[in-house]
Amino acid sequence: MAERHDLTSIESSYSWRRLGAAAAIGTVGGVGMWSVVVILPAIQAEFGAARGDASMPYAASMVGFAIGGVLMGRLVDRLGIVRPLLAGVVALGIGHLLAAQASSLWQFALAHALFVSMVGGGVMFGPLIADTSQWFDRNRGIAVALCASGNYAAGAVWPPLIHYAVEQFGWRLSLIGLGVICVVIVLPLASVLRRRLDTMATTTTVPMPLGDLGLARSRLLLLLCLAGVGCCVAMSMPQVHIVAYCGDLGYGVARGAEMLSVMLGFGVTSRIISGLVADRIGGLTTLLIGSLLQMSALVLYFFFDGLTSLYVISALFGLFQGGIVSTYAVVVREYFPPADAATKLGLILMATLFGMAVGGWLSGLIFDWTESYRAAFLNGIGWNMINVLIVAWLLWRVRAPGSRRLLAA
Repeated sequence: MAERHDLTSIESSYSWRRLGAAAAIGTVGGVGMWSVVVILPAIQAEFGAARGDASMPYAASMVGFAIGGVLMGRLVDRLGIVRPLLAGVVALGIGHLLAAQASSLWQFALAHALFVSMVGGGVMFGPLIADTSQWFDRNRGIAVALCASGNYAAGAVWPPLIHYAVEQFGWRLSLIGLGVICVVIVLPLASVLRRRLDTMATTTTVPMPLGDLGLARSRLLLLLCLAGVGCCVAMSMPQVHIVAYCGDLGYGVARGAEMLSVMLGFGVTSRIISGLVADRIGGLTTLLIGSLLQMSALVLYFFFDGLTSLYVISALFGLFQGGIVSTYAVVVREYFPPADAATKLGLILMATLFGMAVGGWLSGLIFDWTESYRAAFLNGIGWNMINVLIVAWLLWRVRAPGSRRLLAA
């Protein structure tokens, strides 16, 4: 029996089934972004590296995610999501196996960056979100948020499991197990996404974006990329270093892994709330609110370092910043045409991931220079302010009297 569609909307029951599969794929496939964080202390001890050097695999992974998001996004725009996704899950398995065999820090970083991050993770975040956004019009904000929440759900679920596995079996066997789990779970889920949008009933159309910023799209894209770098340099400080930070304070890395899990668990809630809010007040306004709240949490980290305080602040940080990156997908669908949505979103997410890479590495370097994370928190607050200023200016242009229509090129 043919599936019925609302003639005024592209959404259908299949859209929601597809969203569920995409979120599950993101949860499993997102393991690579967080495994390298939890393993950081073990890697540092294994290879006798300084904190800044031990942060390099994370930075390399973020660069891999960034480049992979653009490359795989272009493939998704041309081929659909399924074939790039299948390539990605195979790369996840191979990458974890190669990383487990590494005999040096640079071998580990390369295997993780090229296979786990660039090919595997590259298709399972930005391109997957962009693909999902094409299947919704009335509830696009919440759909994008739920899909993007898979990445943070991975951050909530995987860190304590990986920490336990590393303690019981060592980091090498743990990585091999992760690769096997990814392949076994993601392959069946990918089959749910086989349907292409152009095979749906032709009575529905994907609405074109509206813009009122008075900027060429290329200039708007550049500004959003700069904003993404600013917010994510700030975001990376607690996410990348909370485990090591707790170890330095004498609380133990297990407490740090728990805080990371709490942070990212609340990040899932944040993404859902941000999606609901974006459906009502728009992507740019939601983005500005999230950025201001993230900066307030960073200020709290600077002043409080008690165990209970860190748990509370980590929860607040997750609740405040979790929806920021996913909201960029809403902004893209509001101001750019759908035909190249995966590529445009991939470029913006590339900038955010470069921000995460630079921020994670720079925080470790600042720690080595100062033997304290206080200066690193200040560095994050400064970068966060750059994001606030750019988004506030764009929002002012939206609301300014007499603002011009968005230019086509």
